[in-house]
Amino acid sequence: MKTVFLDCSPKTKLSASGFVASMTGVFVSGNKKKMKLRTKADHEAVLKELEDADTVVFSMPLYVDGVPSHVLPFLQEMEKWCRDNNPGLRVYVIANNGFIEGRQNESLMQVMENFCIRSGIEWCGGLGIGGGVMMNVMRIMIMVFLGLTVLKLAISGVNTGVFPEMGYIYGFLEDLAVVLILGCGIITFDIWLASCINRKKAYGKHYTRIMLPSFVFIIFADIFFTIISILKGGIFRGWFSRKKPG
Repeated sequence: MKTVFLDCSPKTKLSASGFVASMTGVFVSGNKKKMKLRTKADHEAVLKELEDADTVVFSMPLYVDGVPSHVLPFLQEMEKWCRDNNPGLRVYVIANNGFIEGRQNESLMQVMENFCIRSGIEWCGGLGIGGGVMMNVMRIMIMVFLGLTVLKLAISGVNTGVFPEMGYIYGFLEDLAVVLILGCGIITFDIWLASCINRKKAYGKHYTRIMLPSFVFIIFADIFFTIISILKGGIFRGWFSRKKPG
């Protein structure tokens, strides 16, 4: 069995869609191929990869309550390709959004289901994830916790000659457990999705979210987007970024 995972985020790095596609791939057996779908230049390579595929998993962000605009031309091209080649593909979708409610992805799911009907391929359902931005925060937190733990262990080993200091390791495991609890809904539904892919079964449509109260999520999301905005050029994105000559 061959499964193609399409990361449909326009981001070149730190893509929540790419992250969850990779996470799903861990639990999927058989031949797996992960590809980026960002520009028209990617279309030919993706369709070539689909020629001998059994399953394709679209992983994408929700943009304006629908499919990202750069994905739509590919869907039009793929629809024609499917009608000409009758590939017998099974299609699953993983959608994430910046809202806390996973059900916000319902409209995107409807678009993809209609696409499958028109293309003559099998719609197998999808997973809608609320609070997609927190997936990036969570993986950054894990790396920060791990880095700090390694640093503490190194300093402790030099100062005391005791290595490893188990207290630091236990502290890291506790921090990791907190992060996993926040993402337990996503992890559980994602493993379920992977199981359906492996068994070639329909998944239906299911929605989950980051396990944070909404008011706490809003605070974390505001902080995250403020930091990202500053790093990208200013508190108001683009005001202080380097401009190309007109």
